[in-house]
Amino acid sequence: MLREAISGSNSPFVLAYPADRRVVEALRAGDEEAFTSLVTELYSPLLRVAMIYVGNRAVAEEVVQETWVGVLRGLDRFEGRSSLKTWIFRILTNTAKTRAEREGRTVPFSALAGETEEGEAAVDPERFLGADHAAWPGHWATYPASWAEIPEQRLLSSEVRAVIEEAVEALPASQRTVIRLRDIEGFNSEEVCGILDLSEGNQRVLLHRARSKVRRALEAYLAVEEEA
Repeated sequence: MLREAISGSNSPFVLAYPADRRVVEALRAGDEEAFTSLVTELYSPLLRVAMIYVGNRAVAEEVVQETWVGVLRGLDRFEGRSSLKTWIFRILTNTAKTRAEREGRTVPFSALAGETEEGEAAVDPERFLGADHAAWPGHWATYPASWAEIPEQRLLSSEVRAVIEEAVEALPASQRTVIRLRDIEGFNSEEVCGILDLSEGNQRVLLHRARSKVRRALEAYLAVEEEA
């Protein structure tokens, strides 16, 4: 059945990511086990990204299913210019955007220039010395807290993870997507730019602001814990 779903062309690999060769060759050969393994590995992260675009879990699950259909139909044309994972996520975001538009939702990255929130401070301006400071204008007034003395098990606790997750969920959609792909799913900047059709500059700004806000939330939580 899997073999029948694939067009069957033998497009050459560019081999930018040689590790993908074995998986793609197995998929093209109709290896059901290889396909099931790939679906199992990527289902949850694909669903999380789809949810950002469509909001509804049931619709997001349909988007993921449509993505896999797109993967099988396009596999014969995959040349390895990006990683297989990046290519699959690119299909997902295109599918999710189309579905979001059909559902009447605003696509998070449809007007990204505005979503970089020009003028938004990544760090609270009150943490810096004013321009009129005699010695150090613009320098830190309150340095970021050091977590070097906090036991590792505490930083890895379920409570801290919950604070981080809540902070991520509170981010604007564009920042939330970028930080999830970079810091949770493990994509590098080039891959995220390819998946989301972002410039490197926009990707960097969104990630910086997202990380700053998450750190701010974590600092506040740890400060309260220290006082307790």
